[in-house]
Amino acid sequence: MKRRSFFKKSAKGVLAAGLLPITGSVAAHNIETGENKLIHFNEPSGTKKKDPKRRKTLNFDVAVIGAGMAGISAAVSAARNGAKVVLVQDRPVLGGNASSEMRVTVNGVQALKNKHKVERETGIVEETLIENWHYNPQASYHVWDHVLYNYVVREKNLTLLLNTSAMDVVMEGNTINSAICWQSTTETMFTLNADMFCDCSGDGLVAATAGAEYRMGREGKAEFNESFAPDEPDGWVMGDCIMMITKDMGKPVPFYPPDYAIPFDGEKAETTGHRKIKQVKEGFWWVEVGSDVDIIGERDEIRHKLMAYFYGVWDYIKNSGKHPEADNVVLDWIGSIPGRRESRRFMGDFILTQNDMLGLRHFEDAVAFGGWSLDEHNPGGIEDLSQPASFFHSRFDNIYEVPFRCLYSKNISNLLFAGRNVSVSHMALSSTRIIGTCSMMGQAVGTAAAMCSQKDINPRGLYQNHINELQEQLLRDDSYFPNRPANDPNDKAKKASLIFGSSTISGDAKNLLDGVSRDEVDKIHHWQSDGLNAELQVEWEENQSLTSVEMKFDTNLHRKINMHKQPKKHETQPMEIPKELVKNFTVEARVKGKWVMIGSVENNLTRLVKVRFDEIKTSAVRVKLKDTYGEPNIKMFEIRCY
Repeated sequence: MKRRSFFKKSAKGVLAAGLLPITGSVAAHNIETGENKLIHFNEPSGTKKKDPKRRKTLNFDVAVIGAGMAGISAAVSAARNGAKVVLVQDRPVLGGNASSEMRVTVNGVQALKNKHKVERETGIVEETLIENWHYNPQASYHVWDHVLYNYVVREKNLTLLLNTSAMDVVMEGNTINSAICWQSTTETMFTLNADMFCDCSGDGLVAATAGAEYRMGREGKAEFNESFAPDEPDGWVMGDCIMMITKDMGKPVPFYPPDYAIPFDGEKAETTGHRKIKQVKEGFWWVEVGSDVDIIGERDEIRHKLMAYFYGVWDYIKNSGKHPEADNVVLDWIGSIPGRRESRRFMGDFILTQNDMLGLRHFEDAVAFGGWSLDEHNPGGIEDLSQPASFFHSRFDNIYEVPFRCLYSKNISNLLFAGRNVSVSHMALSSTRIIGTCSMMGQAVGTAAAMCSQKDINPRGLYQNHINELQEQLLRDDSYFPNRPANDPNDKAKKASLIFGSSTISGDAKNLLDGVSRDEVDKIHHWQSDGLNAELQVEWEENQSLTSVEMKFDTNLHRKINMHKQPKKHETQPMEIPKELVKNFTVEARVKGKWVMIGSVENNLTRLVKVRFDEIKTSAVRVKLKDTYGEPNIKMFEIRCY
């Protein structure tokens, strides 16, 4: 019986169905005929029982393990570049540390020692953040989960498996043939065959099980000549933490700690200045527990400790009498799943170090950038109040480059990785672990994995023979890395005889062809109109065959657009679609002397817009830019034609 028909029946009928005995089978009662239909999953008594597990074998070009922000970026970029992709996530929600389960802010490059201070990441991670303000202006973390879900499932080449743990691999020599995964909600064992595997899971069980070389702990000073490294190597890694959110009840409310709470020496912590209680609204990131043995194997013990230490901190805040500002404040949400900063780091053909980053070393194979400070947390965490919670060793003068050789395995031929498990030293990880940087690395490995599958080569072969092609595709898809302008030979806009705007208040229309799609420090790369309803025109001396026009608009990349747990942090940034972003526009082409509309975009939500159409032959393209989300002028950074 169909479910809809079933629920139309009487309450008596429903109750009768619910009372049928179930012993070794599933019983369903047919209300209309009065017949019992028994569905036996086991063989009759006395014979061998069938295995209740369901088993499926699926084939893909690219398998991405882990759906934090790095994994989402990897899977979506691979799918958009033509690969058939599976994204495997062991939780019921997407986002990893950034999800509602852990609520870590999607931070990126900020606090630079230059006039920009912020140098925001573009591409897939920016698309998700802007969409969030469109669908979720209330800044709900639960809605954010669903924004990410919508973002992923709409990709036609992408299959999502939630509540699914990758448990083992099938190898052929040094190549991964399959990942063996268990989906708890459906009791299904999946064998996922793929050409390329991207481990974006953080701890990297798939990569480790495959035999990929990795490190855990801290290198000593001597290995990479890192000034902030310990004198001798050791096993310490930065710790896990849990977060919380509070609300004001408008009247004093008592707090009673649970039995397992561990008392917090708040006087010592605040006197030394290492863990001052500056606010009681959200946090605290420094409720952290690390390990010098095996942070993965100790996870459950660490989770319990974190909860115990957190409740000790909150007991101190509420009951010591030193924080009257918390009298009316109660806990509204406390994390139950620790957010992790560090565990395995898998080795690639290059290990990025502190000196590479502080020296702003240029890499010919750069595919991403970073710039969060060298934010190495005290490895003992809250269990070592004699040390600061984080050392904050150094900020950066400008953004540093991340080379592709850090993002694939040196000894497993078809394995890439992105996130906190990439090929960096412990000191370098104190910066590269930040979510925005991890997301950019994810977009790079997803694009690379798709290329490797299509070309039937491994990542090392892609680096050796096709790195320029990879970089050009990333730049086309709105990634960015310094010292590498785009120069795609297939971009016909670069061959234009003329480009001009209807008006100019800043920059020059020619800047839209210079290959740099953002303003750099003391270098302008934009064209800005004088007012709305502006036009930009590209002309060729001879007809061009075109199927797409691609543009990059302004979203003010030197300002934060993150979602935070604490509402006060939103006061210095927008909780809306960037007002600079172009909202409505049309694209026209001159065909046989007449202007013909070939594309129209309304309520645009992305910095990068690709307008596709059936092939035409044209001598000119004109973009009519109607308005923005609030800015009085139109600003663009790039136009391409293919």
